[in-house]
Amino acid sequence: MKIKGIFLLVLFCYGCSKNEARRPVNPRPSSTLLSETVATSKALNAQEVAQIQMYIDKDTTQIYEVSKSGFWYVYHNKIQENSPLPAFGDEVLLEYNITDLQGSVLYSQESLGVKKYKIDKEDFISGLQKGIKLMKVGEIVTFVIPSYHAFGIAGDGNKIEVNQTIKSTVTLLNIKKKKDENN
Repeated sequence: MKIKGIFLLVLFCYGCSKNEARRPVNPRPSSTLLSETVATSKALNAQEVAQIQMYIDKDTTQIYEVSKSGFWYVYHNKIQENSPLPAFGDEVLLEYNITDLQGSVLYSQESLGVKKYKIDKEDFISGLQKGIKLMKVGEIVTFVIPSYHAFGIAGDGNKIEVNQTIKSTVTLLNIKKKKDENN
């Protein structure tokens, strides 16, 4: 009995000591995969920008501006006076809606309600985070936001689809300036 136990122990130890990892059947360097993914993403983004540009070209009633951040916007009510713009840490009140490029309402202003947002301190739609900083109180702006500045490759899991461009009309109701921490 002792001999059988020792034999099994030696066999077990010897059998486990020579494990070799199996080689992949079709190895692809990760750098190749990464460059292919980047190329695919760039192609999808270029296609989306072309669709947005076609939409803007068809809308002859509006003059859209292009932001440095990669979204488009048009003022419906522009305030000419020298009013303050929201800055980091300021709290703003705004109303907004979300539609697709065909004008179908995805989220109405009524369903979203009045949004209280701290500039650059809360998670919000990336394109709107940047766009709100261009607005003064009382202005109404429509933003055309590509998916990579909106809900991206995941959508919102509800009404906004994967890689979907959105439009959002925003009314800035109030800016509460951040209090100086030194006072």
